Amino acid sequence: MIEGIGVDIIEIERIRVSIERFGNAFLQKLFTDAEIDYCRAKKNPMQHFAARFAAKEAVSKALATGWAGEFQWKNVEVINEPSGKPNVKLYGSTADALQHSRVLLSLSHSDTSVVAFAVIEKKVR
Repeated sequence: MIEGIGVDIIEIERIRVSIERFGNAFLQKLFTDAEIDYCRAKKNPMQHFAARFAAKEAVSKALATGWAGEFQWKNVEVINEPSGKPNVKLYGSTADALQHSRVLLSLSHSDTSVVAFAVIEKKVR
């Protein structure tokens, strides 16, 4: 059963400007160390940072709790399977809130924008 859906689109330039303006403080507030390392290792790191930002926003919308609820930026970590498929690893109160659910994630991008779509689905017991 679907418990929530969320979608987010962001311009890559917006993330680039934020990183240039706020530097490591911005990165450390939003991303796990593993996400930062992953993105920095890529040919186009800004595209990957934007994808992770959009994914976290999409998950927060799927939770439908707003910023006052279970969602915290670093409690949602975007990882990639060996095949490249994006996936979500949850921590803390977000993991607790979704312990009986799974998060499905899809990411896509153009040269200028990234879109993320998240579905929270109740696990079949």
